[in-house]
Amino acid sequence: MSEAAIIERRGAALFIINNNPEALNALTFEFSQMASAALKEAAADNTVSAVVLTGAGGFFCAGGDLNVLIKRREMEVKDRIAAIEVLHGLIRAIRNCPKPVIAAVEGGAAGAGAPIALACDMVVASAEAYFAVSYLRVGLSPDGGSTAFLTEIAPRQMVNEILMFGDKISSERLHQMGAINRLTKPGEAEAEALKLAERLYTVGPGSLARAKSLVLAAYKNDLATQLDLEAEEMANAQGSAESGEGISAFLEKRKPDFTKFRE
Repeated sequence: MSEAAIIERRGAALFIINNNPEALNALTFEFSQMASAALKEAAADNTVSAVVLTGAGGFFCAGGDLNVLIKRREMEVKDRIAAIEVLHGLIRAIRNCPKPVIAAVEGGAAGAGAPIALACDMVVASAEAYFAVSYLRVGLSPDGGSTAFLTEIAPRQMVNEILMFGDKISSERLHQMGAINRLTKPGEAEAEALKLAERLYTVGPGSLARAKSLVLAAYKNDLATQLDLEAEEMANAQGSAESGEGISAFLEKRKPDFTKFRE
């Protein structure tokens, strides 16, 4: 039996590949668990500049397996919540990982596949890929952070349309809305995501972690709280070896070498 997730190193990036192509990479308990564990391992490895999430066989993720979900009708509510928490644990692992996480989307990201992609720090998608948050079409309610991530990128009226109709949204439209960083030709999303990861290798790992943390905090903090947090992180950065290298390089008119902080 094939592994639910393929975890492999490609240059500076750790790739986590949903390996359920016969079901368009519908989510499994095993994949969510393996992906969450791999993200935690990447956090402790300074040689990893970024994590790339993608799907095998040219499709990102079709969301939850309805054959599995129908059986949850027989479960107690607390047990259903525990099962949903496996997905939510993966979302938290993506957000809590200090490394940038990049989604490489081919084919489509449907159901829970859409919030998994949108939870990532950057999204690369094929120009022919689509996103669909279609829970209501089968009488379900959005999960996986769908409402949180959609309200980050679109007004309330647009979010209601996306959720209530569940229509496919092209990656080109999401790119215009600012939710996708790079559009590629079909089959090239993984290669473009790897290029971004290689560029991130030349940025200080401490600086990257602080930037990711600050951006995520900005969505929930008021200005006063965010200014205090920025001051704290800037003070920490000013005493770091990374800033010593960066400022010295600027004054000496040379390129900084942050890669030594990944050794």
